[in-house]
Amino acid sequence: MKLKTGWIVLIIILLIILIGGCSLKNTYNKIVALDQDVKAKWGQVENQYQRRMDLIPNLVNTVKGAANFEQQTLTQVIQARASASQIKVDVNDLSPEKIRQFEQAQGQLTQALGRLMVVAERYPQLTATQNFRDLQAQLEGTENRIAVARMDFNNAVQQYNTLIKSFPMNLFAASFGFKEKGYFQAQQGAEKAPQVQF
Repeated sequence: MKLKTGWIVLIIILLIILIGGCSLKNTYNKIVALDQDVKAKWGQVENQYQRRMDLIPNLVNTVKGAANFEQQTLTQVIQARASASQIKVDVNDLSPEKIRQFEQAQGQLTQALGRLMVVAERYPQLTATQNFRDLQAQLEGTENRIAVARMDFNNAVQQYNTLIKSFPMNLFAASFGFKEKGYFQAQQGAEKAPQVQF
């Protein structure tokens, strides 16, 4: 009788370990899947920002053709593009600080491009050219794609962060080194329209 009881206890213990192990495996796999989704969405954000970077030289060259165009405005766009291209974020370190640095550099470029477009409106011969209108339309489309990619990224980060910060998941996630990811946030002063003075 004691032998049967011992086997029953051993089987119950093994079943508990097996069920617990399967549960841990599923939990770990879910966190990994959400982490990979965040990384994929970040890749899409970078892809759209790169598309914008690629359009800028064509836009600048088209604008340079306009007589007496404000050289300072072009210089600001070129410098902002160079600065933004220097900021790289490691997909394995999407911390809030890294996202903020990336966002600030891209924000400066966005502001410089906005000033360029406003100033360009003062040059009817420039805005009348098909090449400029095409580039402007591509840039506007890219800005929309960036907004969508950032929204998708923030949604993926929210799912991931919610999972790894929920109890008891937070204990499990911390033991395997899963850390909170950063969000894209509106830049300070974004609620105010930029002022352009002529």
